[in-house]
Amino acid sequence: MTATVITGLLPILIYFWPAPPKGQKQGRITVTLGTAIDQMQDGIAERILAPTSPNSAFIMRDGGGDNAAGDLAFGGFVVKNKGKVSVLAQNCSHLGCSVAFNKDRASFDCPCHGSRFHLDGTVQQGPAAYPLSNLDWKEGQTSKEIQIEGLTLGF
Repeated sequence: MTATVITGLLPILIYFWPAPPKGQKQGRITVTLGTAIDQMQDGIAERILAPTSPNSAFIMRDGGGDNAAGDLAFGGFVVKNKGKVSVLAQNCSHLGCSVAFNKDRASFDCPCHGSRFHLDGTVQQGPAAYPLSNLDWKEGQTSKEIQIEGLTLGF
């Protein structure tokens, strides 16, 4: 009876908890910044991209709309706003387009449908109804490095 239960249950467990694809692993991805964190000016955002060798992606910590916790982002922004540093995913919460930093307005603007976000990621103007997703990060070994929770995709 036990062998029958295991034989019947094993395919169901593998369906719900599949093994990660070969070569894929989760962990911290080191990104080198153009400006050291302690030298960033307030109200400025620096764009970052996930490394392509090996192919990597950042994991969103939270989300809403088209973004959800655990979704992947291939780029983001390191932002200094009112003295606080945060790292946001570049994916618009409306339909996932990549937002751009608008230096003149100190906002993130979505070119697809016109959504605009404050520097803290909250919605300034729709159609997006949810803020930009945060990325889980910590300072790296130097002031020009940060480590972001991500996924090495293995291809």
